[in-house]
Amino acid sequence: MASPSDRSDSQSAGHMIVRSLEQHGVERVYVVPGESYLDVLDGLHDSTIETVVCRHEGGAAYMAEADGKMSSIPGVAMVTRGPGAANAHVGLHTAWQDSTPMVLFVGLIPFEHREKEAFQEFDPKAWFDTGAKRVMVLDHAERASEIVAEAMFAANSGRPGPVVVGLPEDIIREAHEDFVHPEIPIATGGMTVQDWKALRSALDGADRPLFVFGGNDWTDEAAETFTRWLEDHNLPAAAEWRCQGTVPFGSPSYVGPLGYGRPAFTSRLMDESDLLVFVGTVPGDVITDGFTVRQNWEKQNFIVTIDPSLRGRSGPVTYQIVAKPDPFIRDLIRMDLPVRDTWRQWTNRLRKAQLEFSAPPEARPGEGQARMATLMGGLVERLDEDAMVTFGAGEHTNWAHRYFPTNGYASMLSARNGSMGYSVPSGIAASLRYPDRQVITIAGDGEFLMNGQELATAAQYGAHPLVVVMDNQEYGTIRTHQEREYPERISGTQMKNPDFALMAEAFGGVGIRVEQDADVPAALDRAFEAIGEGTFALIHIVVEQRVKAY
Repeated sequence: MASPSDRSDSQSAGHMIVRSLEQHGVERVYVVPGESYLDVLDGLHDSTIETVVCRHEGGAAYMAEADGKMSSIPGVAMVTRGPGAANAHVGLHTAWQDSTPMVLFVGLIPFEHREKEAFQEFDPKAWFDTGAKRVMVLDHAERASEIVAEAMFAANSGRPGPVVVGLPEDIIREAHEDFVHPEIPIATGGMTVQDWKALRSALDGADRPLFVFGGNDWTDEAAETFTRWLEDHNLPAAAEWRCQGTVPFGSPSYVGPLGYGRPAFTSRLMDESDLLVFVGTVPGDVITDGFTVRQNWEKQNFIVTIDPSLRGRSGPVTYQIVAKPDPFIRDLIRMDLPVRDTWRQWTNRLRKAQLEFSAPPEARPGEGQARMATLMGGLVERLDEDAMVTFGAGEHTNWAHRYFPTNGYASMLSARNGSMGYSVPSGIAASLRYPDRQVITIAGDGEFLMNGQELATAAQYGAHPLVVVMDNQEYGTIRTHQEREYPERISGTQMKNPDFALMAEAFGGVGIRVEQDADVPAALDRAFEAIGEGTFALIHIVVEQRVKAY
């Protein structure tokens, strides 16, 4: 087998993969190392790409998925074969249902060992084909750079999503011609003249229009331009579940979140509106309350998405515009509509309800056990304008949905597939990408222990989120369902927790345990001081079991 040093004009396939990732603008990769892809790790040694070594493949995959949400470049994770690939699968499912561009590189057994039940052998196509946009295996070293270009293209083209690339350990060591494949351009769509006229006519005829924004396919510029256009025309916009911030929390056009745990007034919006325009997303299961809301085909629904298949769509479709958000917004702002009193009154009514709903709780502590309301009130007071929030799944997330002031695209990172364990990895990825911004992670006690060990990764690479762990000694969401279906028969949902603050200290951060409400302000002061100095902090707040955000 030839080695890279045998020919001055050759490179190993593993090194070419790294060079191709550099060509595509990848700044960091999240890895759990394995002997199956050592040549790629060797290529990363002298690379401009930062290698973030994680403690579990699930954490690495979540970090890559979160990175894909924050950038136009797919997030990249690397894991080894068999068990490593299995552990990373949770991040792929998140990227699939959240439409996040992501590439997972998986080391594989040698080519010649296939079909012999070799150590950690598995079939990547059989495992991943139904939950990834493409699954590719590098079987020819000369195609290494091409495979990377194809994977990055597939992850970002059309509806974004995850791509899996298998790397046989013997193939990636083979040397071949030193050639970096060019990036493959991505079609972004846009409004045709017919599209433009159809939307203009629908808006002209609507008294209660509502825009619904979502997805991970925006840019900051498009989000800002969209917000200005909405405000200029007194038009309202609501956020898809866990997509808040694209239209800022403080915008007079922002009227609240849709999805699980939403306030009653936004639940009524779906059927009350006489025109819905979905931008970057579709009216799926969560938005339509399990395919029950907005099912009347006499209602007008315009859907703006680059996916012509409308995967995940529920309910009527009046018109589809095949476009990513940026080119759609580019064409939309040419639509100078008259400012109508009916729109102004409609938007003002919705905005008033949203402001009342999202007004932060009193920050003044009371007597007795610590309360999340006190913590959230004090937290909001201390936030910078560009603060970010990350969280996974559970009832604790409702506190962020309701009160956290998201003021920009990708300022809220979460898992719309309801995946637990996402909070800490996504907070680390956000802090590494934006080291000068406040990153707040809100986790439940059940969710935290699924990937809390990644705080070691935070300490190693200087990530400094503020992690709030709400400890109510139970899997709260499941207990809520349980009490509804099986009243007074609590089973399989109760927990006994460790001292999470001591864990944070052991990992090299600042840990603060809070049991009394009077101690909340001091805990917040200490935590914000720590993250301001570049150290992660964790507040372990012990609350009553049955207190809800709403």
